[in-house]
Amino acid sequence: MAHPKVSPRTPAVWEYTAVPRWIYVVAGLGAVFILLPLTGMVAQVNWGQFPALISSESSVAALLLSLKTATASTVLCIIFGVPLALLLARAQFFGQRILRALILLPLVVPPVVGGLALLYTFGRAGLLGKPLQALGIEIAFSTTAVVMAQTFVALPFLVLSLEGTLRTAGQKYEAVAATLGARPSTVLRRITLPLVLPGLISGAVLSFARSLGEFGATLTFAGSLQGVTRTLPLEIYLQRETDPEAAVALSFLLIAVAVIVVALTYRAPKYRLQAPAHRETAPAGTVDAP
Repeated sequence: MAHPKVSPRTPAVWEYTAVPRWIYVVAGLGAVFILLPLTGMVAQVNWGQFPALISSESSVAALLLSLKTATASTVLCIIFGVPLALLLARAQFFGQRILRALILLPLVVPPVVGGLALLYTFGRAGLLGKPLQALGIEIAFSTTAVVMAQTFVALPFLVLSLEGTLRTAGQKYEAVAATLGARPSTVLRRITLPLVLPGLISGAVLSFARSLGEFGATLTFAGSLQGVTRTLPLEIYLQRETDPEAAVALSFLLIAVAVIVVALTYRAPKYRLQAPAHRETAPAGTVDAP
């Protein structure tokens, strides 16, 4: 029987590290379930023709569009997701549970349903589409529509990740800063955001990866126009009907890009949840003003 392990840095805290052996078996089966189909796909790649298959004009245009729109949607996820996560984790208000359920709804509904919702809201005959069209603004079936569709499906990933980090971090450091006279905006900028940076980075990476692979909402709301709305997943779907080898090669390329992004991010040193260090020159008992 494995014995609990005591951390040398905190001798009074017991750190339990034992894992039942059957967990390894079940976890191994889960890993095989994920990795085996990917292995089967890789085995079908025509490596001799791989450069030619992924370098066609339509493939390059689709890849560049996917990277551009996924980056834009990730920025929007950060802009909207951080306030939403802060509101859900730190505030108390009527209807909070309903708001959380609605924000996380894109995680459980089919993406095509999200695309239809966007189309009937921002489309030419939609709820907001008609007034916008009267002003000369058309969103549906444009690159903007691609970004909106990707943001719609990816935003919950950032909110969920960051909200969990905020709850784990607690509020003791913010409370200390507030008692020293720091304004809420200063506490947010100097204490809260540095404290939850790992969760923010993790959520941003998940949002980028989800945006990169978005298909259903994009096809429904933005269509498939080469160079404008045809992202890499849409190009793969079209190539599957006419050139299966190119579809497999592009699928591998999409997976490789996602793996590289995630690997580079999680290679960074792990941040510990601790208060940001103050400058030695700061007077004792004070917090910098904004």
